Amino acid sequence: MSAQMINLGVSLGAMQLARKIPFEDPQVLLYVRVAYVSVQLIVLGIYYYVSTKIKQKNDLTVLKYVEPKTPMNPDSGGLVTTTVREYDLQETSKALKAVLMGIGMMAFMHGYLKYTQPLFIQALMGLKGVYDSNEVSIHLLGKKADGDLKRPFKQPPGIFGATGPQTDAAAIKEAEAAEKIAKKDE
Repeated sequence: MSAQMINLGVSLGAMQLARKIPFEDPQVLLYVRVAYVSVQLIVLGIYYYVSTKIKQKNDLTVLKYVEPKTPMNPDSGGLVTTTVREYDLQETSKALKAVLMGIGMMAFMHGYLKYTQPLFIQALMGLKGVYDSNEVSIHLLGKKADGDLKRPFKQPPGIFGATGPQTDAAAIKEAEAAEKIAKKDE
């Protein structure tokens, strides 16, 4: 089963379960708040630990790939040359930013709009997000970096049909040639 279907199933299951929780009771609401904050602190701690593991490994293997152009920014994309260490740190940083953005959204939704059910749902989804993270799978769970975990990680197709990075030799050579031509023109 695909990860998107599992995420949908967990979300719908959590929503049904959240309907049965009496959020009007101040004691229950306090427990849900504590659980949400605890889960988010655990998630942030796990990503911090993963980033320290990446720095400890210090894998300086060169990684070359061609990033696709995005529809909103035609100047984006092109050849990317980095190390496994830097790539992993970038991916971990993206995951941390996503967690912090989620915390900000929940602060607004719960603090200002007084929604309570999303606290419970996001606590569960936060743990699931960490478990599904490629970086956590490689550096914490000890899975090999091949197949779906091969760097650069494949991105799920977006709204505009954007594809993930290309790693084949032909695409890399083509991007290198385009980069040389661009430098000559300058």
